[in-house]
Amino acid sequence: MRSLRIIVMALMGVTAPAFLQAADLMAIYQEALSHDAQYRSARSAYEAAQEKLPQGRAGFLPNINFAVTRQVQEVDTTFSSNVIQSRGMVLSATQPLFRMQNIIIYQQSKIEVSKADAQFISAGQDLILRVSQAYFDVLDAQIDVEVVEAQKKAILIQLEQAKRNFEVGVATIVDTNEAQARYDLTVSQEIAARNALEIRKRTLQSIIDRLPDHLSGAREIASDLTNLKYANMDEWVQVAEEKNYTLKTQQATYESAQQNVKKIWAQHYPTVDLVAQYSDQTGVGAAITGRGIDLTSKSIGIQLNLPVFQGFSVQSQVREALAQQNQALHDLENTRRNIMLQVRQQYLNVTNGIAQVTALKQALKSSQTQLDSTVLGQKVGVRTEVDVLNAQQQMYAAKRDLSKAYHGYLLARLRLSAEAGELDEDMLTQVNTMLIK
Repeated sequence: MRSLRIIVMALMGVTAPAFLQAADLMAIYQEALSHDAQYRSARSAYEAAQEKLPQGRAGFLPNINFAVTRQVQEVDTTFSSNVIQSRGMVLSATQPLFRMQNIIIYQQSKIEVSKADAQFISAGQDLILRVSQAYFDVLDAQIDVEVVEAQKKAILIQLEQAKRNFEVGVATIVDTNEAQARYDLTVSQEIAARNALEIRKRTLQSIIDRLPDHLSGAREIASDLTNLKYANMDEWVQVAEEKNYTLKTQQATYESAQQNVKKIWAQHYPTVDLVAQYSDQTGVGAAITGRGIDLTSKSIGIQLNLPVFQGFSVQSQVREALAQQNQALHDLENTRRNIMLQVRQQYLNVTNGIAQVTALKQALKSSQTQLDSTVLGQKVGVRTEVDVLNAQQQMYAAKRDLSKAYHGYLLARLRLSAEAGELDEDMLTQVNTMLIK
């Protein structure tokens, strides 16, 4: 039984310090908010899109122009040379009264802002998923390293014991060779696991802009895994149709394409403007008469422009815009179908993940019981060193598979919430709580 206690202590000695001063999922996410270049790019795009609204509103406001001129002319004649100076000031203002294109542009600007809102929220959800995926990948790699380290220590203990037994003549060289082969293989597996861990850490580093230290994983598996917000797949699909932000983005693209058709067709409409002008000029006509006059003029009136013929360009642009509108409609339907598929897949991943975690929890208990029995059987002479090594291997594999299945289940929950348009920091906090409880 001493061998079993040493093996268990070795396993606990590897895993226990992993939770001391380790960063959790929420802490990594908070860092990503400030350092992830992709998310910061999305934020800048969102801020830029907010300017579409004042730009669209500008079409209803007056245009005011102010111009000042000053001229100095030297006129040479047969008898003399004269220097003539003139100056002028013109202040003009145009207030649109009716421009159909401006009305549609303003409607489009509101759609573009709404689209930018959906895109930015979608970028936030994508950040949560990317951080969670990278975080769980590191955890899985950490578990691989921890398990292979514990396994190496346990096999080393068995190897040393097999050598002692062989030296005193109570075991054959076969047991020693078997333990040595397992130990050598485990050393190579440890090298590969550590390399994989470094690669996963570098992936997370690209998001938070620093090399992460040890990350905290689940100390225990949560007992209640079935507390989903909606009861069945159909309800999740219905919620996704209403709330999914990728779908909302594509819907806004289609609505903008519809407005674009109207905007191009509006080139056939007349425009009505209120036009006012004030002009103050001196030295007018001096270059001809030799003595200029001063003129001051004021005008205000209604200006009507009626397009008559533009070479069929408008009709061609309308046909082009209609084709683009149909394209946006088909893209919208394709997006909807893909999202519905993703919702169903993620829902099945969650429900299957629950069943898998439950089964692996039982498998780990059974593997631990089997290991205890095998070690005891070795003590009484009915089991060999090889049997103990196999039982250890099975227990370590069950522990690793359980942790990875649990991480996969948590990630599937996040993805399902994202497809339903309900992934936010509160949901991430819930998952983080399930990791550190």
